[in-house]
Amino acid sequence: MIHARQGFGREGDRRGVAHALLGALAGVVLIVAIGFLSSIIVSGWIQRDMDLRAELIFHSIRDRAAAAGLDEKGALSRVMSQIAEDERVLGLGYCAGNGKLAIATSEMPMNFDCRLFERQHGVGANLTMPKGDRIRVNSFPLTVRAERGRLLVAHDLAAVERGERRAQTYVAAALAAMAAGFTVLAAALALSLRRGWQQSPLMAAQGSAQPPGPRADGLSGAERGVNALLADLRLRRRFAQGVQVKWSPESLRQLLHDELPNAQVMTVSNREPYIHNRVDGEIRLQTPASGLVSALEPVMRACRGVWIAHGGGSADRDTVDGHDRLPVPPANPAYSLRRVWLSDEEQDGYYYGAANEGLWPLCHIAFVRPTFRDQDWASFRAVNRRFAETVVEEATCENPIVLVQDYHFALLPRMIRDRLPKATIVTFWHIPWPNAETFSICPWREEILDGLLGSSILGFHTQFHCNNFFDAADRFIESRIDRENSSIWLRCAETLVRPYPISIEWPPRALAGQPPVAQCRANVRARFGLGEDVRIAVGVERFDYTKGILDRMRAVEDLLSLAPHWIGRFVLIQVAAPTRSKLDAYAALQQEAEQLANRINAAYARDGWKPIHLVVRHHEPEEVFELFRAADACIVSSLHDGMNLVAKEFVGARDDERGVLILSSFAGAAYELPEALIVNPYDTHCMALAYDRALGMSPEEQGDRMRVMAQQISARNVYRWAAQMLLDAAWLRKREKIAVRA
Repeated sequence: MIHARQGFGREGDRRGVAHALLGALAGVVLIVAIGFLSSIIVSGWIQRDMDLRAELIFHSIRDRAAAAGLDEKGALSRVMSQIAEDERVLGLGYCAGNGKLAIATSEMPMNFDCRLFERQHGVGANLTMPKGDRIRVNSFPLTVRAERGRLLVAHDLAAVERGERRAQTYVAAALAAMAAGFTVLAAALALSLRRGWQQSPLMAAQGSAQPPGPRADGLSGAERGVNALLADLRLRRRFAQGVQVKWSPESLRQLLHDELPNAQVMTVSNREPYIHNRVDGEIRLQTPASGLVSALEPVMRACRGVWIAHGGGSADRDTVDGHDRLPVPPANPAYSLRRVWLSDEEQDGYYYGAANEGLWPLCHIAFVRPTFRDQDWASFRAVNRRFAETVVEEATCENPIVLVQDYHFALLPRMIRDRLPKATIVTFWHIPWPNAETFSICPWREEILDGLLGSSILGFHTQFHCNNFFDAADRFIESRIDRENSSIWLRCAETLVRPYPISIEWPPRALAGQPPVAQCRANVRARFGLGEDVRIAVGVERFDYTKGILDRMRAVEDLLSLAPHWIGRFVLIQVAAPTRSKLDAYAALQQEAEQLANRINAAYARDGWKPIHLVVRHHEPEEVFELFRAADACIVSSLHDGMNLVAKEFVGARDDERGVLILSSFAGAAYELPEALIVNPYDTHCMALAYDRALGMSPEEQGDRMRVMAQQISARNVYRWAAQMLLDAAWLRKREKIAVRA
């Protein structure tokens, strides 16, 4: 017996060493592969950055080049030379209609054959020059004074090689440390398994027991687990980090195909993406001015799923089929819209009452007292139940992915969970979550928390809001908080709580077809009767007391008082779409805003000029983007906001890299866009100084700030936002499948 055990111990030693060596070898091979791939990734990354910079340069120079004209070569040459001063750009050239390189900056190679680029549009081409220099050239069609030519933007590929060398230098030390770590980890794992076997009571009693053999696939349980973890790590690093992925509808569809094959995706929201109203006897289509819709609509086009929403348009019933469905978008259908009908009484209690007189002011802490009524909550509960029944009707499988949107459906996740226990429910809370002390005044707090924790995943814009939710759950319901894994256990089920900063599609659809910036400026100046020397700030909001519309107007008054040289030379164009006008607080806000604008205008107006233009109507996205492109500054002065996509849309509209974003520190976007001028909207003097600084900012500083913000938003666009949630949903589904098999 003793001999057998000693023999097995020696065999265990040999097997432990073998496992350690194999583990170390596998680790080294993996690390070498990572090092090789990192060089390729860095090279591709830098070249993509060159292509993006070239496209931005093209959009920037297009307007100025059109004005310069070939008969004024000096003017166009100066424009190109200014841009070519950027050390990252080798040179710029203009190929005229005759195929000759008519204009070139000093470092631009002159021996180009312009015919090589006739069929290119933006795509970079790598060339080797006669002296051996390697460059990357992007070509764009450019019309100058009715003559069609091409703009060439050249970058020195030596930058790619320098980037590769730096990456190899930085990675080398990390690879060595990782290799050592793999060896130690493998040895420790093998030693731990050996000790566990030797200490087994069954082995001690029998002495002849054998370790479990490999499975049919030749891998032990531990090896299968390690492989699964490595596969998951590779996937999450590939997609979540976004280094190799340029997020777009195509990459999102690929993610769904790879990680959620054949999964049904449904979105539930109160607001629908397309509204049909009857106007003057005709049915007209309206796209609502909603950050939620602008964020989710491109995602649903990519997912080709089902969007369930309240049908509130006066002609909505006339445009659906017998099952209350409608293929959308109308011009190019990509998914289905399922409309749910509510009576006026249900709308008053569920939407206007519980949601917008109760939860909205509770969460925004904008110093408007929440109103809690039992009859409103009964209606809220009934409408949530109606939507849960609709989700069940639309489900084509027992485990769909359901994306529940916003505070209108605080009870819906639990109701869906009760009917579809295998569903993957991802709830996103689009507004702030208050601190526990504020949330404590809500009489429905326990029911709201229980409803939301029916979700598989619960998302907020920021980690700060996640932390507030953890505090509320810890204080008001019997649950287990796992802060290390950012999850909450309730009723033996786990809910992941994660920050998912929402964003916009990139480039924005509304940017397509926009005229040049100069034309946008001319259009807006003509519409509002503004002179050429008048500087323009814009604000685009719904008429909501959380948006700080009154505060930005008061800041204009303060600016004109402190800096009277702006009188006659500066205007604020405030676009405000009416919303929730049935509620007293919203009607009062609109009335107060109109009175304030009239008072300020009466005090400072002269010779047909007035400082504030208040436009109270809905604007289509194309109209909003024209305002953005015409503006010198955009003001987002939210008193409290989850994210605020207006800030990101302004950056997306400015392909000329000009304009200044003035952004409230209480908007979630401030965490992602610190290059904006961050202000406290409660400090009128601070906002007035921000106006003054924005209007006096140099074009160079504007460009520096806008480029960084544009890169941030383009990389972290709405498709990445959706991908993060869907990746976590896919991971949960895989984990649940393994648990069932176990």
